[in-house]
Amino acid sequence: ERVGAEHGYWLGEPYWGRGIATAAVRAVTEHALTRHDLRRVFALPFAENRASARVLEKAGFTLEGVLRSSAIKDGRVLDQLLYARIRA
Repeated sequence: ERVGAEHGYWLGEPYWGRGIATAAVRAVTEHALTRHDLRRVFALPFAENRASARVLEKAGFTLEGVLRSSAIKDGRVLDQLLYARIRA
């Protein structure tokens, strides 16, 4: 039995700023928590991606911590933020 799952998402730049990502994250998270009996859903945006962090915050996720030097993108070592939403 699984307790949690990771949520990942990507949205093309022409669609930014329209609330699409927030609505999608909310819907998928609700589905995961209720229909798949998960206790938590987490996401790991890059720390420098404030827009993605804001999407998660608006979708009810809470910042749990910073994973320092935890990912590589385009040859750069980056920090990630650990966000999670826990089933009530």
